Amino acid sequence: MAVIPLEDNYTDVVGKAQRGLRLSDIELARQAGVSSGELDHFKSGGFDADVARKIAGPLQLRAGALIELALKSWQPAPVEMAGLAAFNTPYQDMTVNSYLVFDSKTLQAAAFDTGSSAARMLEFIKERQLTLAFIFLTHSHPDHVADLNRLQTATGAPTHIGENEHLDGPKPFAAGQVFRLGNLKIETRQTSGHARGGITFVVAGLERRLAVVGDALFAASMGGGAVSYEEALRTNRKEIFSLPDDTVICPGHGPMTTVGEQKKHNPFYPEFEK
Repeated sequence: MAVIPLEDNYTDVVGKAQRGLRLSDIELARQAGVSSGELDHFKSGGFDADVARKIAGPLQLRAGALIELALKSWQPAPVEMAGLAAFNTPYQDMTVNSYLVFDSKTLQAAAFDTGSSAARMLEFIKERQLTLAFIFLTHSHPDHVADLNRLQTATGAPTHIGENEHLDGPKPFAAGQVFRLGNLKIETRQTSGHARGGITFVVAGLERRLAVVGDALFAASMGGGAVSYEEALRTNRKEIFSLPDDTVICPGHGPMTTVGEQKKHNPFYPEFEK
């Protein structure tokens, strides 16, 4: 699989934090002790490490992680794991991820989201002679469910979505429900804030634990707090960052990463800085 770039740059992170905290440019500049011109230049792509350090505090961001994001000095280590297949498909001006998890003994599989096209996923299922037992949706935003009808029609697999999401057809479930996939266990945790009923699926039974998080968290960033920025931060802290450091994070956009890497490199979580 080709290397997928980080989903967000430093201006995306600053914008998400500023909108989430409802800080105007005037107020952010005042709290950071920078001029309006310096802030405008910084947000327009004129990176300055000194300005980054000054605005990080008011934005509740980790300055070091914000700086390394701007300098493009970090990229997560590649992830390859038996029983996990990742698919990256174009959607408008971005790309979106979907995943397939399978038990290599029973050949039972579960799909997580569809991306813009499920074609490669369906080819993989056929090539490996897998049986798709479940389709799980992290949330109902269009880029994540764009090819749901084809995947359902081709496989006949039942579709499940968190009960606080609104999408006709899929069976709703309450966070905390556990699903079994052959010898694998799939735990569900609510990670809302970006979406009203966003769900993280934690899979145990492969060589490493993994968490399919949708848009709750990205490598070096997170989904925007369209519903509630505070809730997005809080549920990520509770439900994702409480997982073991070697847990593989499978995000809706950008490359896969780990909980441990995000404790070191995600600007939105300064409490993990040592």
